[in-house]
Amino acid sequence: MGGKDWGLLMTGEMQPSDERLNDDIRLLGQILGDTIREQEGDESFERIETIRRLSVAFERGADAEAGAALDHLLRGLSAEQAVSVIRSFSAFSHLANIAEDHETIRRVEAENGAENGEADLRAEDDRAGLGLAGGLARLQAAGIDRDRIIAALEKSFLSPVLTAHPTEVQRKSQLDAEREIFALLVERAGLGRNEAALRRNLGLLRARITQAWQTRLLRSAKLTVRDEIENALSYYQTTFLRQLPALYCELEDQLDLKSGTLPCFLRMGSWIGGDRDGNPNVTAESLSMALNRQAEVALRHYLAEVRVLANELPLSSLLVSCSDELAELAARSGDTSPHRADEPYRRALIGIKGRLAATLKTLTGQEDSKPVPEGAEPYADPEALQADLAIIETSLAQNHGAALIGVRLAPLRRAVALFGFHLATVDLRQNSDRHAETIGELLRVAKVAEDYAGLDEAARRDLLLRLLCDPRLLFVPYHSYSPRTREELAVFAAARQLRRSHGPLAIRQYIISHTEAVSDLLEVLLLQKECGLIEGLFGDPAEPPRAELMVVPLFETIEDLRNAKGIMAEFYALPGIADLVRDSGGVQEIMLGYSDSNKDGGFFTSNWELYRVSVALADFFAKNTDITLRLFHGRGGTVGRGGGPSHQAILAQPPGTANGQMRLTEQGEVISSKYAQPEIGRRNLETLVVANLEAMLLRADAVPPQSYCEAAQFFSQTSTKAYRALVYEQPGFVDYFYAATPIAEIADLNIGSRPASRTTSRRIEDLRAIPWSFSWGQARVSLPGWYGFGSAVEAFLKEAPQERLELLREMAAEWPLFRTLLSNMDMVLAKTDRKLAKLYAALVPDPALSEHIFGLIEAEWIRTIDALDQILDVRDRLADNPSLARSIARRFPYIAPLNHLQVELLRRWRHGKTDKRTYNGILISINGVAAGLRNTG
Repeated sequence: MGGKDWGLLMTGEMQPSDERLNDDIRLLGQILGDTIREQEGDESFERIETIRRLSVAFERGADAEAGAALDHLLRGLSAEQAVSVIRSFSAFSHLANIAEDHETIRRVEAENGAENGEADLRAEDDRAGLGLAGGLARLQAAGIDRDRIIAALEKSFLSPVLTAHPTEVQRKSQLDAEREIFALLVERAGLGRNEAALRRNLGLLRARITQAWQTRLLRSAKLTVRDEIENALSYYQTTFLRQLPALYCELEDQLDLKSGTLPCFLRMGSWIGGDRDGNPNVTAESLSMALNRQAEVALRHYLAEVRVLANELPLSSLLVSCSDELAELAARSGDTSPHRADEPYRRALIGIKGRLAATLKTLTGQEDSKPVPEGAEPYADPEALQADLAIIETSLAQNHGAALIGVRLAPLRRAVALFGFHLATVDLRQNSDRHAETIGELLRVAKVAEDYAGLDEAARRDLLLRLLCDPRLLFVPYHSYSPRTREELAVFAAARQLRRSHGPLAIRQYIISHTEAVSDLLEVLLLQKECGLIEGLFGDPAEPPRAELMVVPLFETIEDLRNAKGIMAEFYALPGIADLVRDSGGVQEIMLGYSDSNKDGGFFTSNWELYRVSVALADFFAKNTDITLRLFHGRGGTVGRGGGPSHQAILAQPPGTANGQMRLTEQGEVISSKYAQPEIGRRNLETLVVANLEAMLLRADAVPPQSYCEAAQFFSQTSTKAYRALVYEQPGFVDYFYAATPIAEIADLNIGSRPASRTTSRRIEDLRAIPWSFSWGQARVSLPGWYGFGSAVEAFLKEAPQERLELLREMAAEWPLFRTLLSNMDMVLAKTDRKLAKLYAALVPDPALSEHIFGLIEAEWIRTIDALDQILDVRDRLADNPSLARSIARRFPYIAPLNHLQVELLRRWRHGKTDKRTYNGILISINGVAAGLRNTG
């Protein structure tokens, strides 16, 4: 049997409606099969094919003996053979992702935005119209005119924020190879019957798949913060720098607006290099490094575009006039070449290029690769660059050159407006305990308060407010402060310098993790004052204060979410606070944590408490202030951490919060899944814009009936009780979790600079939410995404079963929040596998404990599936999303061998077979399962 046969077998279960996708996967599978045979030999290939056949039978339940045969075969593999099998099935998962990404783009183009392009096996939604054209058409059909849409965009602020919480287990080298394969598939689709071109394309595909096969999947060393910065920057180079300006151009075209008319309502944010919470590797130096590298990427992009633009505008003054301003700009360029004497646009752009190169050297110390005129002065700010580009645009428009503006100049001007010299706004984040510790030392050294930590909340507030009104600083310049205090102060000092060099949008938000009290907010204001980030002084009407950094509380646990409104009300009741925020931009951003709230109270309660706090905060700010509330949603990759389709999530936001002001985190493998391919990235950005408009203009006042809220509250109370009874109260659960998932091995995987746990303890409370969710996903349980809901529904239906079931069905049909929660649970459960989960449970050394805990999980699993079946009136998962259902069914037989082998290698490793091959096999299997499931982080 050849590689061709293997490719055919791997796609034999597909539906006729997936013919194009079928062809792509068949082609890639054939090439992969040929590559494996060539690289590993016939024996290895046949072994892999036998495993594939048994796995299909095991998954489909057609052969009662298949599971036992598969288990026997896998147990007999040597470590080297196991790694070969794991690599093969991992490679197929990655190639299937590429094929599905390609199909998503084809459907989008064919159906005007038919697919969501979200980070979940790419086939998120069978419903059409999630692109710009479809969304605007839907608004128009609802009677929303152009002027209302423009007004909504003008008051909007949207920001996807890339964060260094990596569950992205792929190396950049692998991602680069996959981008090439994707581009070749796109090219192949347009070659028609050109046989020579098809043969060339096929040869290039073989080369890239061979390259991927021979590229090491695992990182040889743990990721550093620099690595994380570089990984993030690659998405700007491939996607954001071009696709964001293109989105604005399309939106303005759809709305019949002149280019550059819309404000920059959609901007990029980042935590990478500035998120210090629990990460000792993030320092003032890493913050400077992040912004300098960001500036370099932005400026090199502008340089490249200006260089091409100069070649595209060799317009001769002998043939066409130019404006006096353009002639003056050309004269100032320093370009004296006689060959360009009659080409004012070109000369002007050469001058701009010289100034950009000087800016690059000034900000980053880096030289441009091309020679530029000597003596060029750097641009003071992006506005000065915009002014020069505007002169070129105006002159073209006035002198019969309007057709030349839209090709490159308009997108370049939009890019400068969006990215400035900073590329993305870098947030600062630190835990409130570190702020209190720093303030405590400053106070102690300054002889103001000996024991700040011992003060109660009222005393802390009084002291902090008094110090904010005092023009004197606490810092004693010649005292030797502790390293931790010096680190904290250094970050504030670096932020001040970077805002002045890279622009005020370089750093704008300061996020306070674990906000529990008003003093947590005041501490950050005082630290800003100490480091020159507050102009003016509290209590001085002649020179009122203005804070350069927006103080952003992060409410994470269930208790913190419930206290959030009270904390903000107390904060704004303090003298001068409302004036400070108003004078500092008039926006109060509040971050809501999806991860820890889920780990604390379970899936349903987390979402319900987030909904309730959003309503409460919106109500407070609407009734008590003239400050604009902006919610920052700390969503993760998994449903258990707030993941799922962005379009649904935004539409499910509660009434009063759909004000167009929103930031949301993008994390882990979700970033690569959404933004690694430019076309996919563009559609995901469009989805944010469309969902934001629909939420503002169609659903802003959609208040749910009281009966819905009462039912949700009942579910929350009951599901949390069931969840906490297992996770926090069940004896032996922690031991079960550490044995029945690869959590310990994931902690050793070189996938990020941040430790997996906040402490050295094994307590669930101290474990970070990302490895918590990631581990359950690997073990095919995905417990954080559903546990407790089945018990809640069962209890709810005990009284008046039919009447209450009808209410739940009505809620699913009419209430976006409930519908989204059900949809996400449906998707999570579609990806779980009880047969495989049972294999992981067998890793627990104590058989009685394993049987007991798994029995509890399985019972709730059955209850939750039964609850979903009743409410949705279905018997199959994803009945309303057949393309995603087919995608999952297609993948399961190729993910299952990875799970089987992961379990087998974990068993060997934990029984003392600690050789390098076994360990690498475990880690590669983690990579492959993550690739197959696609939203595990």
